[in-house]
Amino acid sequence: MTIANSAANSIKPRQLLLDMYQAAVDAVSATKCLPEYLARIPAPSGKGRTLVIGAGKGAAAMAKAVEDHWQGDISGLVVTRYAHGADCKRIEVVEASHPVPDEAGRKAAARMLELVQGLTADDLVLCLISGGGSALLALPAPGISLEQKQAINKALLRSGANIFEMNCVRKHLSAIKGGRLALACAPARVVTLMISDIPGDDPGIIASGPTLADPTTCADALAVLRKYNIETPEAILKHLESGAGETAKPGDPRLERNQHYVIATAQDALDAAAATVVAAGLTPYILSDEMEGEARDIGLAHAALARQIARRGQPFSKPCVVISGGETTVTVRGKGRGGRNAEFLLSLATALDGFPDIHAIACDTDGIDGSEDNAGAIYQPDSMRKAAELGLRPRAMLDNNDGYGFFSALGDLVVSGPTRTNVNDFRAILIL
Repeated sequence: MTIANSAANSIKPRQLLLDMYQAAVDAVSATKCLPEYLARIPAPSGKGRTLVIGAGKGAAAMAKAVEDHWQGDISGLVVTRYAHGADCKRIEVVEASHPVPDEAGRKAAARMLELVQGLTADDLVLCLISGGGSALLALPAPGISLEQKQAINKALLRSGANIFEMNCVRKHLSAIKGGRLALACAPARVVTLMISDIPGDDPGIIASGPTLADPTTCADALAVLRKYNIETPEAILKHLESGAGETAKPGDPRLERNQHYVIATAQDALDAAAATVVAAGLTPYILSDEMEGEARDIGLAHAALARQIARRGQPFSKPCVVISGGETTVTVRGKGRGGRNAEFLLSLATALDGFPDIHAIACDTDGIDGSEDNAGAIYQPDSMRKAAELGLRPRAMLDNNDGYGFFSALGDLVVSGPTRTNVNDFRAILIL
């Protein structure tokens, strides 16, 4: 018996998959990632003060890390998702709605703009940004109502548009995104610390780049709305067609003193999960940290790869674990309780159809799959047999976008609660 096969025989598949997910989340937590970057930032001199602002699912945890590690006086305001708060003493934490914005987010964004008025060149603004900030900083541009932005946001979420397309639209309908928050801070120095939920980690896309220059245009935003046939109110059409929604552009002198750091990425999470696999005596293979596309299509591709490994030993030899990250999309056609990770996993399950010795997990690193209460789910070789015994119809449930319902019935949802970080999807397939 080889060493690898001996290790495989001692593996507890479900526990290993859960341990990998936990390692991935822990690796990108604000507590772990943020302090070393704070040490690089010079404090204001003389009469300057430090103001902390921010938005995202990880914003409160990031604010707490700043309070714990920043040397000097601080104050400020961050906005995070409901139930994602932290026990901050000097930085106010406001909770608001995600993924569809609400009035609490609008008020918080307006207050943030007011808070940065009147800063001087001696002042420092620490801006803490993580995934989810686009919806949480919901301040519509003049002439556009919150209700109109909510409707556009809902339509984009259901359309299958990717995060780059959605955030392009969001930037050009906003009074705070697309660099506008940084312009409002000028002439203060702005240092932005970001946890990336964007495939490829483009800092200008994370939370729609409230403090970074934006090369996209109103015409680009219009093209996205037309591509997906999004019903668009006249006020928004006028706003975009007139160019009134243009964002802060590269080369703007008001931004030249500013700095930004991406402090945690999907690759960091995947590397930590891979280390867990190695510690278990198996071989990990990271496919990519920036996979995109329809969740069900990605599920089919992963199932084909897993079968090829199991049957042919190609392109990897079993036992092994295949890991991937990124952000899939779901074009909603049914009425089920979905989530893109549950959709990916249900697609994989129907394709594998009980194929032996293949186990899988798919979870969002923020602990919330879509808008549900689970992070994702686990698939096991006997999942389809159990489903049949319960009278479930997996393919029909996939057509109804009801991955949540399927794995809930099996007792295989992963419920972690909010992790207060976010580098998007985590997927792992164990082939024994």
